[in-house]
Amino acid sequence: MVNLAKLSLKKRRALQRRRTCRFCADTTIVIDYKEVKTLSYFTTERGKIIPRRISGTCAKHQRALVREIKKARHIALMPYTQTTVSG
Repeated sequence: MVNLAKLSLKKRRALQRRRTCRFCADTTIVIDYKEVKTLSYFTTERGKIIPRRISGTCAKHQRALVREIKKARHIALMPYTQTTVSG
């Protein structure tokens, strides 16, 4: 086993496991604008779409996610933005 504390940052990043696209790994998950619960996993609490480098999706499925999130927003299934209450 390699001691990660002693390795440099560059080598640590090389040893970390690459995230796989959850849509490629599990083909039963369908990206659809009507499945708001699935789409909300890929948005922040403020309503922004999470980029693929953070979410771990491949380019093909990220484009599909963005398209379906925008469809859901357009027909008011998902909000464009969330308001935060301060105080």
